[in-house]
Amino acid sequence: MQKKTRQLVYWAPRVLALVFAAFISIFALDVFNEGYGFWQTIQALLMHLIPTALVLIGLAIAWRWEWLGALEFTALGIGYLIMAWGKFDWTAYAVISGPLFLLGALFLINWIYKSELRLRT
Repeated sequence: MQKKTRQLVYWAPRVLALVFAAFISIFALDVFNEGYGFWQTIQALLMHLIPTALVLIGLAIAWRWEWLGALEFTALGIGYLIMAWGKFDWTAYAVISGPLFLLGALFLINWIYKSELRLRT
């Protein structure tokens, strides 16, 4: 595997996980339009940021143990499908679960090629 390919395979899931965490955290901003008091707004904001925290915790684990990241991101995608099934249009499932499944696949590829990726020449 060439150096640029190794770098892409290594960094792509990590950067995409950060971008996805930023994307889903945007949905938490709707609590500021609800007219809650200060403490209710803080509580609602923290509740809305739980999915972002799960993604970031998963990334922290996956950074060291790619196979756990593959399992966790796939499990998060399946969990979202189970919890939200029948509530939204199919595009909502694709926008949220799709990147999670992609991250699971990318971390799986990372784990499979781990020995080659660690050779940073």
